[in-house]
Amino acid sequence: MDKKYLFSPGPTMLPPEVLLKMAEPIMHHREPEFEKLFAEVRDGLKYVFQTKHEVLIFTSSGTGAMEGAVSNILAKGDKALVVRGGKFGERWGEICKAFGIEFVPIDVEWGKAVDPQKIGEALKADPSIRAVYTQASETSTGAKHPIKEITEIVKRFENTVLVVDAITGIGVFDIPMDQWGIDVLVSGSQKALMLPPGLSFVALSDKAWKLVERSNLPKFYFDFKKELKSAQKNQNSFTPAISLFVGLRESLKLIRKEGLEAVFQRHEKLAAATRAAVKALGLELYAPNSPSNALTAVKVPEGIQGGKLKNLFFEKFGITVAGGQDQAKGKIIRIAHLGYYERLDMVMVISALEMLLREMGHPFELGKGVKAAEEVLME
Repeated sequence: MDKKYLFSPGPTMLPPEVLLKMAEPIMHHREPEFEKLFAEVRDGLKYVFQTKHEVLIFTSSGTGAMEGAVSNILAKGDKALVVRGGKFGERWGEICKAFGIEFVPIDVEWGKAVDPQKIGEALKADPSIRAVYTQASETSTGAKHPIKEITEIVKRFENTVLVVDAITGIGVFDIPMDQWGIDVLVSGSQKALMLPPGLSFVALSDKAWKLVERSNLPKFYFDFKKELKSAQKNQNSFTPAISLFVGLRESLKLIRKEGLEAVFQRHEKLAAATRAAVKALGLELYAPNSPSNALTAVKVPEGIQGGKLKNLFFEKFGITVAGGQDQAKGKIIRIAHLGYYERLDMVMVISALEMLLREMGHPFELGKGVKAAEEVLME
């Protein structure tokens, strides 16, 4: 039987309700039917982002909204601060460079969270910094950054905004945009929002919109002012991915039905079970001190090739897990538990991990990981 399972941190598994809705005949995006759908989606996104502000929607991967969060927030001659603790932190710096923005890097060892005090020290040392760019959850390492503490620091600087890539954070753990005072919050469709790739989202505070007004960097498709005007009329500026909007309405309904707090608790439980399981198998976490509830990054045991282990997951069981990137390539595997995952999903993937490790010669007691996961899941 050819059955497949996605345990990568994006794209993730999709609910059947979402798939069925997206299979319906397509509607036209300039008709009242779509405007009604758009209005529902706008309301649902505000609920998930925990904000009163408009959540702009672009047909792109999450990187599109990241690009817009540079080209719309900054102006020529501005300076930024970039937290680089993994592949996606590095991406903030690459985008800044593409737009000719000078940035101050704060380099964090992969697998660790940034020290908020270092951000405060950098801002004090250079008051000209207009924006701080960071991740909520660094997908390449499985580390979670302390966004609440970072927000408290950035708020002390009147002319500086905080921009957070929450692509594997939104819908996973609590990131209350308005309550904490986050200025720009970015996300994407293919993670905890339980959709295929293709939509990106960004919400801005009043403070951030003031910077948009002074921005003079080049922009066309990712033009926040233009998109805001369109969104307020329940439209996109350009042709949207209509089927993804249909699926988004359904996934937002599922999230609201479960309730945000229950969603966060479910992710916390699945993450805790996965961590307990890999530790019971004698494996080490790649981000032990500040792990994200979106995924678990696991160090591959000595003597075992990470790439081979990743490939065997698919060859033997039809399971896709993610490997490491750049400096972590071949050294880790990343097991996702964000979005459409439940308790038995994690038991299954841990069981597969055990069978593969046994086949590859790693010494451990068979069933120990599954037992550790089950004990957490039954609490």
